[in-house]
Amino acid sequence: MSFAKKIASLLRIPLIRHLLFWLGIFSYFLITLEAAYFSSYYQGVESRLIMLLVQIITAYTTLYILMPYFLTPKKYIQFSIYLLLLLFFNYTLYVCIQEFYHLPKYFNNPQSTTGYDSIKGFWDHIFKVQTFTGKSVKFLTPTIILLTIKFYNERQTYLKVNEQKKTTELTTLKHQLNPHFLFNTLNNLYALTIEKSDEAPEVIAKLSEMLDYMLYGCNEEFADLQKEVELIKNYLALEKVRYGTRVSIQFNAPKSSNAKIAPLILLTFIENAFKHGVSQELNKAFININIVLKEECIHFKIENSIAANKIPARKESIGISNVKKQLELLYANTYALDINEESDNFYVDLKIPMK
Repeated sequence: MSFAKKIASLLRIPLIRHLLFWLGIFSYFLITLEAAYFSSYYQGVESRLIMLLVQIITAYTTLYILMPYFLTPKKYIQFSIYLLLLLFFNYTLYVCIQEFYHLPKYFNNPQSTTGYDSIKGFWDHIFKVQTFTGKSVKFLTPTIILLTIKFYNERQTYLKVNEQKKTTELTTLKHQLNPHFLFNTLNNLYALTIEKSDEAPEVIAKLSEMLDYMLYGCNEEFADLQKEVELIKNYLALEKVRYGTRVSIQFNAPKSSNAKIAPLILLTFIENAFKHGVSQELNKAFININIVLKEECIHFKIENSIAANKIPARKESIGISNVKKQLELLYANTYALDINEESDNFYVDLKIPMK
């Protein structure tokens, strides 16, 4: 293991990180130490050590007792009261150490016959509001720094976990979608092979192109719109082979574009139109599809006929349900989806930002 990796491994240990933090705080004290306020450099160092001790007590009492038991459960009044009591207790401790240990130790006044008066010094400082406020700010400063670091680390962890959850959920949705799509397409091929149609090889070729894209071409979060358009063209060609003159298809899309889009989103709506609109139509059906790029937005519209003898769906199709979840995960509040069903027509209007 290299030296850098050993250091990184050590820094992952919470105790080491905390020791380094307090070492940094103490180092700052030493750098900013003003020797003129003390009789010797050692007195200044010892004074800073006393302050550091009180800061450590304040920090860990607040982080591991007051916050979990009062702040997290939203007991704000109790938290404020106990924090104030903690600060007063620590201020009292600080004054006691200063007046009964530190100052008498370094007291040097030849004119005094009785030595340092600790009792008088204690009562002179213990109820000074201004002194108490100033010291409390110093007591709390490392606590605030630790809280900021803790919040940042928790935020980073939350974002990482949320991103992993999002990726996992998207992968799950795609795994649900692909078999659903393949099931419908293979049904088309099965029908042609039963009829021993000469168009079966063409269907296999189109299906091969589609599978190649679905397996290797759309593994990223966003895919090229042009590749999605090619996928749709292949799909429409397959369905045209299956339904022949029973369906009239109009498809308009940009000839070239650098826009990116979530993969398989548009295809799902088209597949749904065939499954629930065309397949149940005994007479001639129609599907009109339009993809327009305007103002950094991809505007997708599809309209299909509804069979008069259509069997009412008991629930939303798997494909539409999945695509809604994907839109929410990938586009959040930046997309607009409008689905309407009339007596003889079904409309989908989707607007999503370009990527």
